[in-house]
Amino acid sequence: MSMKKFARLVSRVMETLPEEIAQYLDNVVVDVEEEPDEQTLREMDFTEEEIAAGDSLYGLFVPMDVHMPEGVDFLDYPHRILIYKRPLEEDFPDPRQLRIEIRKTVIHEVSHHFGLTDRDLERFDNMDDPFQ
Repeated sequence: MSMKKFARLVSRVMETLPEEIAQYLDNVVVDVEEEPDEQTLREMDFTEEEIAAGDSLYGLFVPMDVHMPEGVDFLDYPHRILIYKRPLEEDFPDPRQLRIEIRKTVIHEVSHHFGLTDRDLERFDNMDDPFQ
């Protein structure tokens, strides 16, 4: 699908987020990119073998790199979430499953905004749609 159509899909998915997540998105920008570049994959600890094999990311939480004044909360600063089109489309060709995986990815990355780690989120990995 086109990037424009994929971005609309992500936008529609954002509208379905639970209120307990959506209420914290005022300072979060969600962008769509085709796929992460090799430098990003290396920074995320992918090995050269994994990169060569086509392993990738579905999304990435990108906190703003700013020096926060004392007493200012990290959550008060704007942040960015990237959703990667190609890896999601390749791994989830079924339209319904693609929507579910985009939703899981957005919530997973938003959860990093709150300081949750990948380990904290492992309990959701094997669930079909843990966020409905």
